[in-house]
Amino acid sequence: MFDNLSDRLSGILDSLTRRGALQAEDVDAAMREVRRALLEADVALEVTRGFIERVREKAVGEIVVKSVTPGQMVVKIVHDELVNTLGSDADPIDLNAPAPVAIMMVGLQGSGKTTTTAKVAKRLTELSKSKVLMASLDTRRPAAMEQLAVLGQQVGVDTLPIVAGQNPPQIARRAIEAAKLGSYDVVLLDTAGRITLDEAMMAEAAEVKRAANPHEVLLVADALTGQDAVNLARAFDERVGLTGIVMTRVDGDGRGGAALSMRAVTGKPIKLIGTGEKMDALETFDPQRIAGRILGMGDIVSLVEKAAANIDAEKARRTADRMRKGAFDLTDLREQLKQMQKMGGLGGLMGMMPGMAKMKNQLAAANLDDSVLKRQCAIIDSMTPQERRNPDMLKASRKKRIASGSGTSPEQINKLLKMHRGMADMMKAMGGAKRGPMAQLAGALGFGGGMPSQEEMQKMAEKMQQQGGGGLPPGMPQNLSGMPGLPGLGGGKLPGLGGGYHGIGKKK
Repeated sequence: MFDNLSDRLSGILDSLTRRGALQAEDVDAAMREVRRALLEADVALEVTRGFIERVREKAVGEIVVKSVTPGQMVVKIVHDELVNTLGSDADPIDLNAPAPVAIMMVGLQGSGKTTTTAKVAKRLTELSKSKVLMASLDTRRPAAMEQLAVLGQQVGVDTLPIVAGQNPPQIARRAIEAAKLGSYDVVLLDTAGRITLDEAMMAEAAEVKRAANPHEVLLVADALTGQDAVNLARAFDERVGLTGIVMTRVDGDGRGGAALSMRAVTGKPIKLIGTGEKMDALETFDPQRIAGRILGMGDIVSLVEKAAANIDAEKARRTADRMRKGAFDLTDLREQLKQMQKMGGLGGLMGMMPGMAKMKNQLAAANLDDSVLKRQCAIIDSMTPQERRNPDMLKASRKKRIASGSGTSPEQINKLLKMHRGMADMMKAMGGAKRGPMAQLAGALGFGGGMPSQEEMQKMAEKMQQQGGGGLPPGMPQNLSGMPGLPGLGGGKLPGLGGGYHGIGKKK
């Protein structure tokens, strides 16, 4: 997400933070690079121009010049302006209206309206505990109604029964009546799209709005459309009056300019972003957190929230107790690996860790992907319960059997066992420490046995972001060069892992 923009801005701002004092010429040169980076990221010209002017005005001011760390002050100014451009505060879907709350989904064909409708329904059901009804108003696209019905079964949400021959406004009225009779809290209306903007689509959307009187009208926009997304938002806003935007395929958008432009040009908040194909790959759009990710500062609060949603706190506490007693076996290791997979895998976690965004290329070159976690789990799954509890009994013959069962080699099993021995020590140290943001983060991820409070999470994020451009916390390696087990990156050690991740060798 925003990979290209993040890389460019991080590089530009890093050059400023390395300077002891800043002159107006240094700021001007950096702003020219920032301007180029924003335009290459497909940010609208008017948005870019306003952004650069505001940053430069503050960056050459007295506060920066007299600051002890002027480079870091400029980074903070850029961060704050990014937040303002993106909308200042998170603006979730508003359900503060008499039930059933009607939410109308609009957008072009192929933008992901139907899938997003199901994602939103699942999210409202789980987070808001709302009773949701979905209705497809797409009478033109073949099997569009059937598609929503199938997705409804997948996410456990009711869908309006299909009645042939009705037009979209009639279906909308029937959906509202069905929602009232069934005591539903929310009704989601999935409208039809077209390949391009046309009068027929707009007229139909306006009719549906008159029939349903929705509380929210959400535009589903593909992040990959770039500048066209801004024109799309303007057109829909003029005809049906948008209340918010949902951006899809954000995980595939290396530029990110559409998000920056749409909020600034239309004034409509981006409420949600789709970050993958899975039904739970939908996140609240929080400008503070997104700005942190763009500038390589990480997103600690989101990381902790994801941990809280996916980790069983009681199970994490038991595992932490076992670690302190030195009873951390391979079953516990498997549990930790599964938790990492649930939280988005290595790539997802690295993107939220401060400073790690800069290492993505190195991680990619090292073949450090989620297949590593799956392979490690496969090795442990091929062991007997006794072998998991007592790894010392794994001699050559047993390793050969496990390697055959998991499709790996005895050498890879040895690496896993070495990693397990080191990991117990690392997690004991991280879980036992109570000082510093990294120790708190370890606790949040289940290594320390308890989740931090909202205030602690906020303090943690602030501490991590004080490093100006997102370097790793003190005591952590500032780059991957010299770490072992990462092919092509040289020797060294991953902290506490006793020789690196198993199975990251050359692909066969």
